Amino acid sequence: MDETGSRERRVRLLPARVVVYFVLALAFFERSSCQAVWDKLCAQLGGIVVARPCASSLSRARRRLGSAPLRRLFEVLAGPVAARTQTASFYRGLRVVAVDGTTLSIPDEETLTWRLPKHVGEVKEFGYPLLRLLALVECGSTRALLGAAFSPDTTGELGYAHSLLHRLDRSMVLLADAYYDAFGFLEAVTGTGAAFLLRSTRGSGARRCAIFCRTART
Repeated sequence: MDETGSRERRVRLLPARVVVYFVLALAFFERSSCQAVWDKLCAQLGGIVVARPCASSLSRARRRLGSAPLRRLFEVLAGPVAARTQTASFYRGLRVVAVDGTTLSIPDEETLTWRLPKHVGEVKEFGYPLLRLLALVECGSTRALLGAAFSPDTTGELGYAHSLLHRLDRSMVLLADAYYDAFGFLEAVTGTGAAFLLRSTRGSGARRCAIFCRTART
């Protein structure tokens, strides 16, 4: 919070530090209401008298906090964690990582749709707004997140994939689906020093993948 300038300027019922804990708890108990999560957060405080803010107060506290301290926390914690002894996470000495994306439906609310628009048909808007999420993960048993990007689905996965390349280095081999078989993207991966292996729509499958990987290493 100090690094991102997110600490409160005056004493509040919900200090910024507490709100960070609350937001993290929301991720653990995603099917619970805000107040139910607050109750879980305070459940082990014993005889200590604590506030029980209403849902609107918790929502305002989250807006005051903003995304910066949570983004910084992710940047600090994200990264590879597998030890060399964990063979499922390595192939011929290279740490195996993978990139892929998905879309998530989000609430149809004006506070979101200005940034994440709904799809528009010939006559009207339809469905829920969609969020595109792209993740770079360590393979094997850890499945540790190395990086993530999310924004409107009006931009394709390749557009966001470039923003994750700074997480790669020459100790890694990147796995990806055929969608990522684009010269510009593979050239950018090669620039990081990482090897890559992906299913290709050009040429004969396995042989083409092997050529890609060797080219990246040379």
